[in-house]
Amino acid sequence: MSADPDCIFCKILAGELPATIVDQDEHTVSFMDIHPATRGHALVIPRAHSRDLLSIEPNDLEAVALAAKRLAERVNEYLGADGVNVINSCGAAAWQTVFHFHIHVIPRYKGDPLRLPWVPGPGDPVEIAAAAAQLNGSTD
Repeated sequence: MSADPDCIFCKILAGELPATIVDQDEHTVSFMDIHPATRGHALVIPRAHSRDLLSIEPNDLEAVALAAKRLAERVNEYLGADGVNVINSCGAAAWQTVFHFHIHVIPRYKGDPLRLPWVPGPGDPVEIAAAAAQLNGSTD
């Protein structure tokens, strides 16, 4: 498995830094976030170092997604969460602070104070169509 000697999550995987592990398998490790957004907030990481979503190998991404689902199910069953946010930040502009791919599994409880920085609202239909055309490969 690849590792980055300067990566805090690789150091956790190597046993050089402590973590409260709540789940693990051949490809992933899940541990409690030390800066939790809500009670039970945990992180799921691949054992192999990948900087972000754009660089993770497909099999590792699949393993992390399945581990996040397992953890989300436990959050509902054992912590009595009313919902769960599953979040990945890719790149500094998207608030990624540790550059080892990870998914946040954040239990949500009715009335909890956590607010995400985006409030959905109607978009500009012309801009939506233009972005869709670019994503479809159109150069017009």
